[in-house]
Amino acid sequence: MSINLILPFLSTVIMLVFTVFVLQRYAVRRAPQFLFWGLGLAMFTAASFAEAWLALAWNRWVFFAWYLFGAIFSAAWIGHGTAYLMVRKKWLHRLTALLILGSLLAGGLLLQAMQNIDETAFTPDKPISEQYGTKRLDVGETPPPGAGVITVEYRGEQVRVIPGILPLGSPVRLTTPFFNIYGVLWLIGGALWSAYLFWRKRVLPNRVTANVLIASGALLIASASTLTRFGYGQFLYLGELLAAILMFAGFLVAAKPVSS
Repeated sequence: MSINLILPFLSTVIMLVFTVFVLQRYAVRRAPQFLFWGLGLAMFTAASFAEAWLALAWNRWVFFAWYLFGAIFSAAWIGHGTAYLMVRKKWLHRLTALLILGSLLAGGLLLQAMQNIDETAFTPDKPISEQYGTKRLDVGETPPPGAGVITVEYRGEQVRVIPGILPLGSPVRLTTPFFNIYGVLWLIGGALWSAYLFWRKRVLPNRVTANVLIASGALLIASASTLTRFGYGQFLYLGELLAAILMFAGFLVAAKPVSS
């Protein structure tokens, strides 16, 4: 069985349990941070499942779900949950409105890009993270071993590219850094700040450990996503799995009662 199927499947199972755990907390407490965490985790789960599917066969709408929920939405929506713990309510309404509007815009851009995707560029033998986008090669840049290189006209000039599913210059690809940076900053910054406050006050030591685990998981997936954007997508699935384990462990540690 392919590692491209095993790792996303394991991530899907872990994230599904994680999502249910967080949404159950929301059902009990009705705290909005649990709702956004749960929605973001559900998106992460959907993206992991899409990765496992695409390790077996092509489906354009599974690819759509993978890119929308994984590459664009999940980090931002999870991170927005952390914002509810750190930002005043009047600013939260504005941030939430911007997140929703930005999500609608990104979804529209992806739907537009879907009209021009190159399905022939897909192969189940490679992770979808290595083939989702056409990559332009700079002058003198050596392509990875085995990569097919073609020359195309782009903005009035002839350029060498490694063909991918999304065409070169797709506007939707410009949205991913904004969503991911927003989410990762809240996740890592919020977790580390909370860990520092609990450590300084010498209270709830489990929260210090929990926040360090969450920050580590967020940093790991951010690093794997960055490498993917620069053409090293082979690390994404392992990064997602380890990030899922670390963040779930962090939430479980945080929820554990502290003995007096």
